[in-house]
Amino acid sequence: MIRNYLKIAFRNLRKQKGFTFINIAGLAIGITCFLLIGLYVKDELSYDRFNKNADRIYRVTRIFKSNDGTVSLHLGHIAPAFMQYFQSDFTEAEQITRLFGAQSVVNRPENPEKKYQEQRMYFAEANLFKVFSFNVLQGNPDKALAEPFTVAISKPMAEKYFGNQDPIGKLLKIDSKYELRVSGVFEPLPTQSHFHADFLMSMSTLNDNRIYGKDEMNRDWGGNNFSTYFLMPKGYDMSRIESRMKSFLDTHLPAYDGRKGSQYSDLTFQKLTDIHLYSHLDSEHETNGNIKYVYTFSAIAFFILLIACINYMNLATARSAGRAKEVGLRKVVGAVRSQLIGQFLSESLLLTVFALAIALIATVLLIPVLNDFTSKSLTFTNLLDYKIILLIIGIIFFTGVLAGSYPAFFLTAFQPVEVLKGKIKNAMKNGRLRQVLVVMQFSIACILIISTAIIYKQLSFMLTQDAGYQKNQVIVMRVGNDSSVDFESFKQELKRQSGVKNVSHSSRTPTGRLLDSQGAKVAKGDSLAPTSTEIKALSVDHDYLSTYEIKLAAGRDFSRAFKSDDSTGYILNEAAVKSIGWKSNADAIDEIFEYGGTKGKVIGVVKDFHFESLHQKIVPMVMFINKGWRSWLSINMAAGDFQNTIANIEKTFKVYMPNTPFSYQFLDERFNNQYQAEQKQRSLFMIFAGISIFISCLGLFALAAFMAEQRRKEIGVRKVLGASVGSITTLLSKDFIKLVFISILIASPIAWYAMSSWLTDFAYRIDIEWWIFPLAGLLAVLIAVVTVSYQAIAAALVNPVKSLKSE
Repeated sequence: MIRNYLKIAFRNLRKQKGFTFINIAGLAIGITCFLLIGLYVKDELSYDRFNKNADRIYRVTRIFKSNDGTVSLHLGHIAPAFMQYFQSDFTEAEQITRLFGAQSVVNRPENPEKKYQEQRMYFAEANLFKVFSFNVLQGNPDKALAEPFTVAISKPMAEKYFGNQDPIGKLLKIDSKYELRVSGVFEPLPTQSHFHADFLMSMSTLNDNRIYGKDEMNRDWGGNNFSTYFLMPKGYDMSRIESRMKSFLDTHLPAYDGRKGSQYSDLTFQKLTDIHLYSHLDSEHETNGNIKYVYTFSAIAFFILLIACINYMNLATARSAGRAKEVGLRKVVGAVRSQLIGQFLSESLLLTVFALAIALIATVLLIPVLNDFTSKSLTFTNLLDYKIILLIIGIIFFTGVLAGSYPAFFLTAFQPVEVLKGKIKNAMKNGRLRQVLVVMQFSIACILIISTAIIYKQLSFMLTQDAGYQKNQVIVMRVGNDSSVDFESFKQELKRQSGVKNVSHSSRTPTGRLLDSQGAKVAKGDSLAPTSTEIKALSVDHDYLSTYEIKLAAGRDFSRAFKSDDSTGYILNEAAVKSIGWKSNADAIDEIFEYGGTKGKVIGVVKDFHFESLHQKIVPMVMFINKGWRSWLSINMAAGDFQNTIANIEKTFKVYMPNTPFSYQFLDERFNNQYQAEQKQRSLFMIFAGISIFISCLGLFALAAFMAEQRRKEIGVRKVLGASVGSITTLLSKDFIKLVFISILIASPIAWYAMSSWLTDFAYRIDIEWWIFPLAGLLAVLIAVVTVSYQAIAAALVNPVKSLKSE
């Protein structure tokens, strides 16, 4: 019987080549989208789960609170001084380990000319391998990081620096200052890790006073650069530790400005497996994903597959009118309803298998495109995962059964007499379900069109918004603050070049995050009192404002003519003036201002500018001169031959910093990269909107063909009575246009709510304007009109003699 079902199914599919092609194409596109998004979602959900103890590892995060109790900063890193007390106060933890990120110039001592600037470097505790599941290829994991000045390196780094030689015991030189002995080699962590390391240097190395110093680490409560992780026993309730945290902080964390430790700071615990999708703190190892995107793309994948299934149902219904007599005759000769249902479902499943085969091929071909787009490293083997295989099997049955269910159960429900009398055709003319399905299809398409328009508008707003500083023709480079380098002479030498307008040395550059603060005080009566909000710190030099062309709102810039500017001069932004409570920018000038324990006065106020991205509000900020706290060089270049200018900059760079590889970035590229996630999201929405519209149009095309077939004789009579092609086309099209208008009415509030929620992630955002909704609706209507009109015109042009003749 099954063989007979398949035989008839093949015959029917081969007989209706157009129907088969459209159905397979629609389903294949839908399944391909579903599989590709499924691979992306699976990858996002798998982060850090490769660790054997992933469900028992927690990261410690630190919160800073302003005087008014609001959170001013939430960091994924904490200060080193906490560690000594963690070990004594939280003995229930099986392991406590730390990572301290660094970047350095590395070379082999015997090859000083071949230097590399390495980014993925960490100082790590000796027990790191007991907490995280590293695959150590060489060396003893229990001892590799036990001794000072030892380093474990990744396999690619071993090949890079030592080729085919055994690296164990050999030396690497860091920043041309000190040497580390290679004590281990490990496989790189999987892509699905919230941090990646190429060099793991022993944490005990930091105890050396030339680098950090043990005493300094034990009393440093402000240098929040250490990622700290707890490995807890199975089944341990973390609320037991969290309930003791307030007393822990009050006992060990020094008071600040009269506030106890828990009044200005807090520590929280974050599950390791939550970091990638749920953590978007002010400091992270790497850029994390977003659970909102996972939910959004999962929903889109489901809806596109659903649209493809709806298409099949509409196409099958349109075609089923021609099979009505077949069903009636089969029933007359003894076929029972279950057999007929089995026949229809077998055709649907067979078609789904064909579509799935094409979708699998398309998925494999499109995986490299997906990787380029998402910066992932998915491969064909990801499809062989048992979860994906189960998903594929589920798709076959879900799509096949759902897509074939309506025509199967609808057609087989009629009695043979009713079918042979033609009653089934009258029943098919008023298909409420089909109308509902079309409304669903176009509602989804309209939601995606509106969402794409709003995302595009917000992204354009961010990229074209006046940041308040010069970002074009500016290059930035991380140069550190080596005391042996005369940066002032370096700057002056660069300025002498015709292609260089100005140069500045600072602690941070625009497009970065303002994370540093040292406590501000202003005059309140006869004494100084802390400000109610945190004021972020930026160490600059005399040329910072002129290099970035930042405008003054009051007062003056730093000047070499005033020696006091180097130690006690402060420049605030307008947000800082407002937060302090001064009535105007001019009122702030010459006011007493203390920062980090150094008393001085305000010499200038700059207009607010977007140092950070438009995701963050402009925060209160103070600029001051501190030569010991700078690491970035910014060069504003004149218009002209940039390549020649950069080549000249490199020559000067190598004279002053011969031990550092020359590396730079254009600031406008860094600015645009802040919105890379939004750019990708916009592109994805455009792609998915196009796909959903295309598949929806296939369904509308099918329904138009069905209705034209059902009203064939009516059209013939109208033509005989003198109806024009235009009037017949309007007659057949208007019902579909009504459905599209209903879709717009349904989609608009849903899209408005979804996009309003999305825009809350931006401190500076567009208003959702009313005209976006009718414009998106007009686009949907035009697409629908073009789709339906083709079938309507084709039906109107048929010779009425053919329409009216009796079979």
